[in-house]
Amino acid sequence: MSVYFTPQAESDLEEIGDYIALDNPERALIFIQEVRQHCERIAEGSMRYVARPELGEAIRVCLHGNYLIVFEPYADGVLIVRVLQGARNLPGIFGGS
Repeated sequence: MSVYFTPQAESDLEEIGDYIALDNPERALIFIQEVRQHCERIAEGSMRYVARPELGEAIRVCLHGNYLIVFEPYADGVLIVRVLQGARNLPGIFGGS
């Protein structure tokens, strides 16, 4: 299965890594690797995860620590749309309330 990242998701990962690196640069690299590995696992069974139709027709989410991996499943894998801190206002970010 393939994992694709939107430019915004790549930017999210960079920002998360930069933030963690302020306190622990080594942990930042490891954490981003862990998120990417989690995305690989998502691709292997993307339909098991929670659907969030209020965010978009095909949107699903998966929790990784304090972060939400927001993705769309496809026949050959997943498109990672965003990687966001879990306390963020998801409907606001995705155009809802």
